[in-house]
Amino acid sequence: MKIVTTPMCEEIVKLAGIKDYAVNKFPQKSDGDLAILLSESKVEMDAIQIKINTSRQIFESIKKVSGLTDEELSDEEILVYFKDYELCKKYLNHDFERGVNVKVYSEFLKDIVSDVGFNIVSDNFDYVIYPDYLIDKVEETENTVEIPSHNSISKNPFDKAELRYSILENLI
Repeated sequence: MKIVTTPMCEEIVKLAGIKDYAVNKFPQKSDGDLAILLSESKVEMDAIQIKINTSRQIFESIKKVSGLTDEELSDEEILVYFKDYELCKKYLNHDFERGVNVKVYSEFLKDIVSDVGFNIVSDNFDYVIYPDYLIDKVEETENTVEIPSHNSISKNPFDKAELRYSILENLI
């Protein structure tokens, strides 16, 4: 089976133990038999769609993709990848309630905002959280918080989550 993945998912593919794969930002049937890509992506071929916004999503994605190999990773083997990422470890198996109300301007940010324990509301909010690509649509004030999107930060899902968690934790 020939696997093709997007640049955003390549690190998950590597960590899961897949060694033979191709990378294409826009996978097509002619590239391979199976695509591994972000859940919001669409392709016209068999695909495994993953999410990598939160620690739990990263963990589950590694687990899911490693199932394609002859040696599916155990939970303990996956946890080793979290050892150098304090915030990712912190949010992996804990639920928090912070009492902070936020308005969120992106579906992908809702996952990580919820993970930190913020309440997502549409009015009476403490902060407006938006991805950098919507900067022109949000009136910036002292209560607005810009979060880097997929294309403007590291493709490493752990680094990405650490950065986003740290920005949100500064609001607590």
